[in-house]
Amino acid sequence: MLEPLPTLRPPQRPASKLARDLPARAALIWLAAGWRDLRRSPGASLAYGVVVTALSWAVLAGLAAVGLLHLALPAISGFLIVGPFLAIGLYEKSRRLEQGDPIGLRAMVLVRPASGAQLAFAGLLLGLLVLFWLRAADLLYALFFGLGPIPAAGDAVLNLIDTPRGWALLVVGSLVGGLFAAFAFALSLFAVPTLMAEKRDALTAMGLSLATTTQNLAPCIAWGAFVVGGMALSAATGLLALIVIFPVLGHGTWHAWRAIRGATP
Repeated sequence: MLEPLPTLRPPQRPASKLARDLPARAALIWLAAGWRDLRRSPGASLAYGVVVTALSWAVLAGLAAVGLLHLALPAISGFLIVGPFLAIGLYEKSRRLEQGDPIGLRAMVLVRPASGAQLAFAGLLLGLLVLFWLRAADLLYALFFGLGPIPAAGDAVLNLIDTPRGWALLVVGSLVGGLFAAFAFALSLFAVPTLMAEKRDALTAMGLSLATTTQNLAPCIAWGAFVVGGMALSAATGLLALIVIFPVLGHGTWHAWRAIRGATP
């Protein structure tokens, strides 16, 4: 008598070492932890926020000086890319709070990362990504409005909100920019904390950041929404709110890394 054929089962996919099975609401825990770290020795964090805000104003002033103020919105969105690098000192404060070490603005500025110069190399790569995005935004504007002289800031804004081509540019630019920002954000989100705490090269850290983000999409998307919301609120207040929002998000990102990447051997 013929025996029945054994049931074929697909091979089990091994569990990812990077997946933490965290819900989206974990982002709220990270945000609360960021606020808690800000409240502990707030002067240092707020001073850090003032410096970052002043730097942002300087960038916008530079764009205005060279007649590129129409790139202000892409520049602000580019902040999502370099933000994790600019938050190095905030990560250091959160790390020191965890370990019970002394806290001060000097310690937050003079950070000694485990990866050494690789951290600076990562910052250079992220800066190049921002320049690439600004160039792409400039080309998109030229694609819709031609290669003529760039109008003044007020006229450029009117072109965007009061013409069909402007509406089309806003839609296409938002789609392209959103995809680019999401990819770049995933590359940078956990790369900088990894380079601070572990001895790795910049490219490996960025690859790990991308993999870690994609393996923990729910909380990372929620955290990205908080970051985008914080940047939108900052832009609406002329970047003044960035003085508080940036430190909270910076401290929170450290706790996000500790919850996800920090638990990986």
